[in-house]
Amino acid sequence: MRTELHSRSRSVVIGPDEPFVAIGERINPTGRKKLGAQMAKGDFSAVERDAIAQVAAGAQVLDINAGYPMGDEQAMLREAVRAAQEAADVPLALDSSRVDALDSALAVYQGKALVNSVTAEEQRLNEVLPLVRKYRCAVIGLANGDAGISQDPRERLAAARLIVERARDYGIAPEDVIIDPLCMAIASDPRSVEVTLETIRLICAELGVNQCCGAGNVSFGLPDRAAIGAAFLPMAAASGLTAAIADVTQPAIRDAILAADLLLGRDPYAARWLAYYREKRKAREHAPDHLSAARPDLTHA
Repeated sequence: MRTELHSRSRSVVIGPDEPFVAIGERINPTGRKKLGAQMAKGDFSAVERDAIAQVAAGAQVLDINAGYPMGDEQAMLREAVRAAQEAADVPLALDSSRVDALDSALAVYQGKALVNSVTAEEQRLNEVLPLVRKYRCAVIGLANGDAGISQDPRERLAAARLIVERARDYGIAPEDVIIDPLCMAIASDPRSVEVTLETIRLICAELGVNQCCGAGNVSFGLPDRAAIGAAFLPMAAASGLTAAIADVTQPAIRDAILAADLLLGRDPYAARWLAYYREKRKAREHAPDHLSAARPDLTHA
C-alpha cells in the first residue's frame, strides 16, 4: 500500500517496499520556549532555518507544530506552514489537536498534506475526518480510543481498524490513513517496545496500512536519546513501520534509518548508503582541522 504526499513540486511515497520515510520533528515549541516565543511574536526565521537544516539532514517530510500556551496557535500554525513551504519544498505534516488550527493551515498549504492526528475517539473522528476529506489529504491515526492507550496490542489493532473503517465511510481511502502504533517511554514501562512491535506486526498482517510513530518517545527521560532511537528504528522498520517522526539532525538517527533500508533490501546495491558515506567523508575532509580531529575515521567504514 502506497501513501503519497505532495509539496508544491515534490512527491514522497510511503510504503513497505519504499525507503523508510523520516519526518523531521524539530519545528515544535514543546521543550523549545525560545522558538515558541519567537513564533508567537510573528518571527518565523527559526522555522525556516530548522526546515532547511532538517531537509539537508535527510528529512523527506517536516512535522509542523505550533502548540505554545502564550500564543495564538491558529495563526502560528498557518504562518509556520507558509514559512516552511517557502524554505523547503517538501511535504508537511500539520500537527495540532485543534481543528480550527488545522483548517486554517490546510487552507494555505500547497499540495497534499499529512494531518497529525486523529484517534479512535468518536468525537475526534467526527471532527477531523471531515477536514481530511475536505482538503483531500492523508491522516495519522493514533491507535487508541475512548478508553485511552491500551497495553494490549490487539486492543490497539481494534482502534486502528475503527479509524480505517470510519475513514472509509468518509470516502478516505485506506492508503491515506497512516496508523501510529504508539511508542511509549521504555523508562516507564519495560514492555513498551515489545507491545509496540507486536502492534506493528498485527496491523501489517490484518490491515496492511502504512505506519508511523514518534520515535523520540521511546527514549523520553533517558540520557543519550539518539542512541536509543537509533536502536529502536531498525527494529520497528523490520517489524513493518514505514515512517517515523524523528530528529534526523542527529547523525545516529540518520545512520540507523539508512542502514535499516540497506539491510531490509530497500537500497539496491547500497546506492544510497554509499552516497551518504561519500557525503560524510567529503564533509570531514572540508572541515576545519580542530573539528575533523574530533570526528570518527570513515576510511574503514
